[in-house]
Amino acid sequence: MKWKDYVWPAIGLIAVVLSAWLLYKELRGISLDDVGDGLAAIQWHQWILAALGSIVAYAALAGYDHIALLHIGKKVPWLFISACSFTTYALSHNIGGSVISGAVIRYRAYGSKGLTAAEVGILVAICWFTFILATVFLAGVVLILEPSLIHRYIEGAPVGLSFAAGLLLVGLVAIYVFCSWLHLRPLSIRGLSIHYPRLPIVMRQLIIGPLELLAAASIIYFVLPDAGNPGFIAVLGVFIASFSVAQISHAPGGLGVLEYVFLLGLPEMDPAAVLAALLVFRLFYLIVPLALALIVVLIFERSQFARQWSRPLGADTKTKPSELP
Repeated sequence: MKWKDYVWPAIGLIAVVLSAWLLYKELRGISLDDVGDGLAAIQWHQWILAALGSIVAYAALAGYDHIALLHIGKKVPWLFISACSFTTYALSHNIGGSVISGAVIRYRAYGSKGLTAAEVGILVAICWFTFILATVFLAGVVLILEPSLIHRYIEGAPVGLSFAAGLLLVGLVAIYVFCSWLHLRPLSIRGLSIHYPRLPIVMRQLIIGPLELLAAASIIYFVLPDAGNPGFIAVLGVFIASFSVAQISHAPGGLGVLEYVFLLGLPEMDPAAVLAALLVFRLFYLIVPLALALIVVLIFERSQFARQWSRPLGADTKTKPSELP
C-alpha cells in the first residue's frame, strides 16, 4: 500500500480525536443521568416522527441513484436501486469517506446489472454532486431567511454579509440550472465524457436532494424539547453546518464532529437534551440502517454465490474458432 492510502483514514482518526477532546470540554458538566433524563423526556409521538423522518431521508437517498441512472441512460429495477442505495449510504455513513466507500459498494452491486466501471464512476459523481447541490441550495435559503444564524458560529459577523452569502449560494445553483438549460458540451476527462445533466434531471436534483436533508434534520428537530428551541429553520441551518463538517472530516459516522458542531450551534438549549436528540439521530439514521444493510449485503452475496455455483462448469469460458480441433 502507498502512503496515500493512509491519508484519509489518518485524517478521519485525527478528526475523531480532536472532536472528542473538544466535545469533552463542552460536556464536562453533563452526566450520563442527564442524558438519560433527556431521552426519557422524549414522548412516543416524537419517536414515531423521528422514525418517519429517517424513512423519508433514505427514500430520498434512493432517488439520488435513480437520478444518476436516468442521466447515464441505464434501466435498473426500482427495488434493486432502493436496496443498493440504502445499503450504500447506511454503510458509507458509518464507515466514513462516503464517496470512496460508496463507489466500492455500488460497483459490486451495479456491476451485477451490467454497468461498467466508468458508468458506476459517473453514477457516484452524480450522487455526490446532488448532495453538494442540495447542501449549497439549502444553506443559501437558510442564510437568506435567517441571516443572523451566522452569529451562532461567528460572533459579531455582519448580518448583511450572511445574507449576501446566502444570495451567492442560491445564485450558484441558479447558474447551474441555467447552464443545464443551455445544453453545454460534455466535459472530457482522460477519454471519459461527462455530459451535463438535462434540465428535467436537474429539477429532480433540486427536489430530492433538499428533501433528504430536510428529512434528516427533522429527525433531530422532532425530538428536541420546546424549551429554548429556536425553530426548524435554525435547527436545519445548524444541521447543515454540522453534517457538512462531519462529511469533510471523514470521521467514521462523523463521530464527535457532528455532536461538537451541533452543540456549538445551539447554545440556548440544554446540552443534555441536544445530546439526547443526537443519539436518537444516530439510532435512526446510522445504527438501525447499518444493521439492516448488513442483512441486505448477506442476502445479496448469498444470491451471487448461489448463482456462481449453479452455472455449469466452463459456462463462462468462450472457445475461439482458432482453438477448435
